[in-house]
Amino acid sequence: MTKTSYKSGFVSIIGRPNVGKSTLLNNVIGQKIAIMSDKPQTTRNKVQGVYTDNDSQIVFIDTPGIHKPKHKLGDFMMKVAYQTFKEVDLILFVVDAKEGFGGGDQAIIEQLKTVRTPVFLVINKIDLIHPDELFGFIDQYRVKLDFAEIIPISALQGNNVGTLKEQIVEYLEEGPQYYPADQVTDHPERFIVSELIREKVLHLTREEIPHSIAVGIEQMKEREGSNTVYIGATIVVERSSQKGIIIGKQGAMLKEIGKRARGDIEALLGSKIFLELWVKVQKDWRNKGGFLRDFGFSEDEY
Repeated sequence: MTKTSYKSGFVSIIGRPNVGKSTLLNNVIGQKIAIMSDKPQTTRNKVQGVYTDNDSQIVFIDTPGIHKPKHKLGDFMMKVAYQTFKEVDLILFVVDAKEGFGGGDQAIIEQLKTVRTPVFLVINKIDLIHPDELFGFIDQYRVKLDFAEIIPISALQGNNVGTLKEQIVEYLEEGPQYYPADQVTDHPERFIVSELIREKVLHLTREEIPHSIAVGIEQMKEREGSNTVYIGATIVVERSSQKGIIIGKQGAMLKEIGKRARGDIEALLGSKIFLELWVKVQKDWRNKGGFLRDFGFSEDEY
């Protein structure tokens, strides 16, 4: 039996905030590399995830949720999202089956009309609707754009995600293996660690803390004579009141953030860690170019 040719390519995951793009990426890759939250605009930079099997390699780019920017950070996020249209072989337009067609979807579709790249409509969260509702939902979108494929999935439960991967490979051309088979992301460990800490802040503070936080890794090194990695990280907020919320009464909230982040980081690094967290106030950092660059949001790349 003749072995089939090797296929590879780059695939962008786009959509409105909170439609499940990061959940889909993590499901496909098989481990957490993008943080997940039920708050919109969780992803701020493009997260590159790599799926490899014997016959193909798919490099996924998870982009920030497309929204109307309110600050310089928001402008950067939208540049990142739209830039990927020019860089990939296939676009996955992810929509929320619960929400239905909205103005945000129309704005994305207007952008998609300008590209020649094949676009899949990926209808996520089908586990949350009755199957009979799906046909009407599809009709809302198929009249707006000529999608290459329309694939309903549940990223959380994994329903139909295997079919989605198979269809993606069908559209890719022969190509090289860009990354080693055991590599799942091109981001450095420091970036993933900072994102895992930020995720815990978002989960635990809920509506009390908006997306005005960032996490900087001050130090990350293995301690001599032990199998322990020391990580020192600073959580940056914009107001003193936010600092108080994150620290909590007698430091209880900050301690819980560290406890939850530690588990995910140890799974990522495969070793014990000692995590030390600080909280710092930096007023209006999302509108200051220097701070945006410090946290990895460099406009120079786009």
